[in-house]
Amino acid sequence: MKYKIDINSWIRKDHFQFFNQFDEPYHGVTVNIDCTIAYQTVQSLGVSFFLYYLYQSLSASQTIDAFKLRIEDNEVYRYDQIDAGSAIGRPDGTFGFGDFTFYGTFDKFHSEAVKVMRRVEQESGLTRSGALNVIRYSPLPWINFTSLSHARTFQFRDSCPKISFGKMTDTNGMKSMPVSIHVHHALIDGFQLGQFIERYQELMNKPL
Repeated sequence: MKYKIDINSWIRKDHFQFFNQFDEPYHGVTVNIDCTIAYQTVQSLGVSFFLYYLYQSLSASQTIDAFKLRIEDNEVYRYDQIDAGSAIGRPDGTFGFGDFTFYGTFDKFHSEAVKVMRRVEQESGLTRSGALNVIRYSPLPWINFTSLSHARTFQFRDSCPKISFGKMTDTNGMKSMPVSIHVHHALIDGFQLGQFIERYQELMNKPL
């Protein structure tokens, strides 16, 4: 479900109108997330680390109102729930796109997400859902990046956040992972971006 924001009475009216006219309205940061406790959790549960950090990222997005906003025909809508659209690697070295529904428990999310991954791994081609209530994810577990850019088609006026996960590294027993987050400036400023990062780290530090 979604509902329309009254832009004229919205506190972000001026910011929305200013940044929505940009050719490139996305801005982003790359941060290192402490994965020490999260990795210990998945090891004890015997579950996918990728699906765990994906789930915690989605969980964080449900709590930050700005991450639930999307632009549709120059109007702003707030969605009740945000799901995931992610690149999934295939055995032949290519990738496909998978759609992951958010659930209130990790067990339910994991069991359904595994089915999506197995299906995408066996398919070919690139078909991506047109849903807007998603965050677009890219796992890059081979690269310990410090910055990242995205391919863009500027004719397509996207407003979904884009999050990429890098290679987990171990330094003196502390595991960390670079995370790149790009967001539409008409909807999300640095303040809300910081809120998301803080919440995500809190969830990664909290055992299930």
